[in-house]
Amino acid sequence: MQRRADFAADVKARTGIDEDVIRTLVDAFYTRIRSDAVLGPVFAARISDWGPHLEQMYAFWSSVTLMTGRYHGRPMPKHAPLPVDGAHFDRWLGLFAETAREVCAPAAADLFLERARTIAESLELGIAIHRGQLLAKGERLAATP
Repeated sequence: MQRRADFAADVKARTGIDEDVIRTLVDAFYTRIRSDAVLGPVFAARISDWGPHLEQMYAFWSSVTLMTGRYHGRPMPKHAPLPVDGAHFDRWLGLFAETAREVCAPAAADLFLERARTIAESLELGIAIHRGQLLAKGERLAATP
């Protein structure tokens, strides 16, 4: 427990990221997602009650950036059946980057974006594998048939 607290304190000192910053970023990002012509419909088809989803995303980003261990979900099974391709991941990262740069200090935005890129790459590869596709270096997830 102390190691996690020390890690979180170090991240906060270096970047300014804390639970309030995470909440602000997540709220602003998903406001954009909901109104986005590309991603909005993908989310709207699966999420009707945004409260629990946002709570889960606060916990997720807390775990990813501050190593709090608050998130206990399994993202791949929820993402694997989504009708998405490489362009969806590019859009997700673009909106995330815009939002992070607008609502976070530069050091915080940089850390969030570093983690977001890793997460997007992992999810894209995992979805490809779920579909029976093996992506070569630089290859992107194809649209669902």
